[in-house]
Amino acid sequence: MKKSPTIFLQLLIVLIGIGTLALMLWEPHLEGRNAQATLFEIYFKDPFLAYAYLGSIPFFVALYQAIKVLGYVGQNQAFSQAAVKALRTIKYCALATAGFIVVADAYLMIAARSGNDDPAGAIMLGLIATFASIVIAAATAVFGQILQSGVDIKKESPTSINNNKTVP
Repeated sequence: MKKSPTIFLQLLIVLIGIGTLALMLWEPHLEGRNAQATLFEIYFKDPFLAYAYLGSIPFFVALYQAIKVLGYVGQNQAFSQAAVKALRTIKYCALATAGFIVVADAYLMIAARSGNDDPAGAIMLGLIATFASIVIAAATAVFGQILQSGVDIKKESPTSINNNKTVP
């Protein structure tokens, strides 16, 4: 396979990661309650923000694993056990991200009962992100099974796949 499409996709994933990190660092300054807060107050006195940063770790691990999978594809090693393992890690990271988002939505719903806050928008965004994470987990599970069957076929008849010859 040509390397230029995989390199393009790897760069796209890196840009998604940089954009997400920049948004995570910039957005807390826009909140109304943080308008007059210092940097210390914004980043170190908000437990929900700390939870959001903790919950983003699986997302960034999944991005790194996606870059690794594309690297395997670019090296013609898509049907390898390493690629299957990376896809399995992406699946678990997507499920962990969904779990973190569900807990955050539950916290927002509970916190809204005690105050005048309307969390409907934030909860809806959380539900959409949870759904997207579950779809990603399901897709990577299917791709992982397909690659695993390819790895198993490659182990059974390595000469027919590696040399593009059929075994009599």
